[in-house]
Amino acid sequence: MYTAKTSRRSAGSTAHSGSPYHARRSGGTSTRSASATPFKRTATSSSFARSNSAGAPSSPSHARYLATTSRGAGARPYRGGGRPSGGRSNGGGGRSHNQKTERIDFSRFINKAKTLDNAPIFTPANNFTDFKLDPRVKKSIVSHGYTNPTPIQDQVIPLILEGKDVVGMANTGTGKTAAFLIPFINKILLNNREKVIIIAPTRELAIQIDDELKKFTRDIRLFSVCCVGGAPIYKQISQLRMQYNFIIGTPGRIKDLMTRRMIRTHEIKNVVLDEADRMLDMGFSEDIRLILSDMPKDRQTLCFSATIPTEIERLIKEFLKTPTYISVKTQDVAVNIEQDVVYIPRGQNKLEVLYGLLAKADLTKVLIFGRTKHGVEKLSDCLVARGFKSESIHGDKTQSKRQSSLKMFKDNHANILVATDVAARGLDISDISHVINFDLPATNDDYIHRIGRTGRGDKRGKAITFVER
Repeated sequence: MYTAKTSRRSAGSTAHSGSPYHARRSGGTSTRSASATPFKRTATSSSFARSNSAGAPSSPSHARYLATTSRGAGARPYRGGGRPSGGRSNGGGGRSHNQKTERIDFSRFINKAKTLDNAPIFTPANNFTDFKLDPRVKKSIVSHGYTNPTPIQDQVIPLILEGKDVVGMANTGTGKTAAFLIPFINKILLNNREKVIIIAPTRELAIQIDDELKKFTRDIRLFSVCCVGGAPIYKQISQLRMQYNFIIGTPGRIKDLMTRRMIRTHEIKNVVLDEADRMLDMGFSEDIRLILSDMPKDRQTLCFSATIPTEIERLIKEFLKTPTYISVKTQDVAVNIEQDVVYIPRGQNKLEVLYGLLAKADLTKVLIFGRTKHGVEKLSDCLVARGFKSESIHGDKTQSKRQSSLKMFKDNHANILVATDVAARGLDISDISHVINFDLPATNDDYIHRIGRTGRGDKRGKAITFVER
């Protein structure tokens, strides 16, 4: 653990209608290689903060940030925007709902990464050539750069090809998306009347799945419609009037299009619930039930979820037929993620601590989590004002601006992305060296999903959590 000792601010300064469905728009919103060298155990103002006289704002952006987050003279410094009284902000990714918070055990945030050199090497029971796949699919797999199946692919693909319902649990970055796309692409090639609907909790994840599908079907005449909130619905309606094989979207927008009778659910006999626990966490339980209830009973349903809470179990019993459970999770947090805590004395300037960390050379690609949309945007503005290349993603941004920010981060035009919790689920952004929890997560599960953005696959990563005391 680290203790940040920063100079105290001077007194008075602050730091900061015939259908059974109800139409509703939806969608979710939603840095540098990990180094083995630890941070200094005691961080002084010189190691973590740049020179800043008497705690004065270092830029107009910083000044606005402090002014908009203060509660008057003598107020406590900015601490991430505070936790909303009704639960944490959902980042624009779902419906507003009261979510209980948990008592967080900070000791869980400290853990040294274990070396992968002596880890057992996974030997798949199958090769991609062993699967009963159309030659065009096998060719696409090779061109995609895949050699051997990952554990989840090795176990799930044969079951899906057999037409079985499956419940899959796997750590992030394990090739789960390809595990359900490959067999369903094959199913459609065998019968072009087959249609698949993939439901994801957030817009960004839905778009990511659609992009992955397009890569697999680059030389195959298969078509998809991405149905997410924040994007023009009439363009999606136009695409649904044309030929398509896949619908990929968020629950609210899919339900909205069903209300408008633009999705012919009786034609869709293949369903994927991706990140099911997150969808329920975001308040989409009834939407999912309404969607699945309108689907043919004779269908194949897949459910992928990081955890299987009671509500997910009820959903599985209600809508899946004698599913096969597959779990390839080794533990909640990958062993190659080093976790640590920066303790900040209450009343000290958390921003200056962050500036000092980001100035370190080993933080090459950083994902920073804030609690509120307003706080995330202001924090990103402050980082830009201090000369950092930062982008932000949250629910108050338009879909095009969120996609632009993600692209800037993915393409390394920005090496810092500040995000609300929605980005913690499902997004596959390569080479994130560090995750920084600038604001504490609301639950331990949120913590696990946040830090799972780094250390993906066999890469090393580092997670740092700010704790004020």
